[in-house]
Amino acid sequence: MADALDRLSTWAAPLLAGLSLPRRRAAMTQVVTYLRRSQAERIAAQRNPDGTPYAPRKPRLRAKKGSIRRTMFEKLRQAKYMRKASTAETATITIGGRTARIARVHQYGLRDKVDWRKPNSPTTQYARRELLGFTAADEDAITDILLHHITAAG
Repeated sequence: MADALDRLSTWAAPLLAGLSLPRRRAAMTQVVTYLRRSQAERIAAQRNPDGTPYAPRKPRLRAKKGSIRRTMFEKLRQAKYMRKASTAETATITIGGRTARIARVHQYGLRDKVDWRKPNSPTTQYARRELLGFTAADEDAITDILLHHITAAG
């Protein structure tokens, strides 16, 4: 992800520098709106940025028979939790609140308590599930958005 971001920023920075402040702000707002939507769609499809499916959940020991299980991160992809912010220089997507802890554990595949509210809860190693990241389609779409704003200014 960092490599794709570096390539994009190296390519786009000099071109965006030539735009006026309101045009840069509009471009960044459009980019961050697109990214939040694409990240939410990818999370709903349960896919990593490289296209591989998320590692499946471990079976629950005491699951009630007939209980309905939601897909992973169903609430996390809502705009309430996946927040966007943009200025003339930056476009940022963050996962805020208590859910940031859950997102961080899954993004990097860390070790955490199964139920963080209970002090005696067992600890487990979570599988790596990349919630935020760039796909090749995202890079192309961001490039198109930036090119549209650059050519519209000229």
